[in-house]
Amino acid sequence: MTSPAPTVTPTAVRSATTATYVAFIGSGFAFANWAARIPQVRDHLELDSAALGMVLLAIAVGSLLALPLSGPVVTRYGSARTVTAMGVLLGVGLATAALGSLVGVAPVVFGLFLLGFANGAWDVAMNVQGTVVEGHLGRHIMSRFHAGYSVGTVAGALLGAAMVALHVAVAVHLVVVAVVVVLVVIWYVRRFLADHDASEPTATEPDRPRPSALTAWREPRTLLIGVFVLAFTFAEGVGNDWINVAAIDGHHVSATLGTLAFAAFLAAMTTGRWFGPDLLDRYGRVPVVRALAVIGIAGVALFVFGPSPLYAYAGAVLWGLGASLGFPVGMSAGGDDPRRAAARVSVIASIGYCAFLAGPATIGFLGDQITVLRALMVVAALLTLTLLLAGAVRPLDGAPRHETRGAATRAPSGIAEQ
Repeated sequence: MTSPAPTVTPTAVRSATTATYVAFIGSGFAFANWAARIPQVRDHLELDSAALGMVLLAIAVGSLLALPLSGPVVTRYGSARTVTAMGVLLGVGLATAALGSLVGVAPVVFGLFLLGFANGAWDVAMNVQGTVVEGHLGRHIMSRFHAGYSVGTVAGALLGAAMVALHVAVAVHLVVVAVVVVLVVIWYVRRFLADHDASEPTATEPDRPRPSALTAWREPRTLLIGVFVLAFTFAEGVGNDWINVAAIDGHHVSATLGTLAFAAFLAAMTTGRWFGPDLLDRYGRVPVVRALAVIGIAGVALFVFGPSPLYAYAGAVLWGLGASLGFPVGMSAGGDDPRRAAARVSVIASIGYCAFLAGPATIGFLGDQITVLRALMVVAALLTLTLLLAGAVRPLDGAPRHETRGAATRAPSGIAEQ
């Protein structure tokens, strides 16, 4: 007979919520500062576009290697220790890339590989903690954490622009950012909650021991959620990479107006992520993500086929809203069973992040055949697939996060899940 699980106080939950926001914001802030200085690193190393692309590929390689490994790591050591360790590694990677740019290409590649690896494992661990916080709150909040990441990227980009304008050296700028991010994140991560109670049974098999983290790769529901997330991630990544280009080349607007279309997309996505939890609490995951998928499909079609740039801007807004909740809802679904959250979130993120590699190449190839603007309809096709896959994100029956851990801190009305 197991002893009762320790009670988590509302104060501890509030502290963990703040700490999780800091982890998301810090990740976005660090990465955006690096991205803001890429042109200066390129010029200093005298790289052409092809060489720069190969250098930047080190980030993707590091992330893709880390994502499937992070499940077992977070399961064994917990999200707090993982974010702490990866925060230090990210700082080392960022500083290595910054200082290495003064020497040559090789140390930059090595630093970016470390940066990508740390970012991938950090991403899984902070999403696991986000599901823990959701469980204790008894309501949806994951998408707001992802909105926090967006805020971090905007802040990082603005600081980067300021450093460029002030002619601050790349090495000085990024090393300071690395130190600040590491210190702040490590300080706050100490407030993370335990990923699961040792006495807590699993949702689906309460009397059986917890399986290996690798078994999540054989779970149909987890794999379906991964494909669901991949489709939404593809919609998000393609929007980030191609809306600007498609608006300029396809709708023949100026570079400034093309950037405004991209800004409208980002603003809509951030807005959807911030206000999405209220819809999820009221109507449940499945109806909301299906409705947003329809909105996203309509937005892409309006962006592609709209007769004037005004329609394209409206389409970009609908596209951003439609794509806003897919990834965070997938992370929440992966964490329905706290004892298996790390493994499942790792698998889902590993599948979903493949879209960031496939998206640019797919649209680029199709763009050569049918124009970039028309190629964007691939996004609408994948969002149509999510209408069929949305049922996979329905909460698990008997998941303990809403019945036990959230009981002490959730709002009296609970969660209305369909």
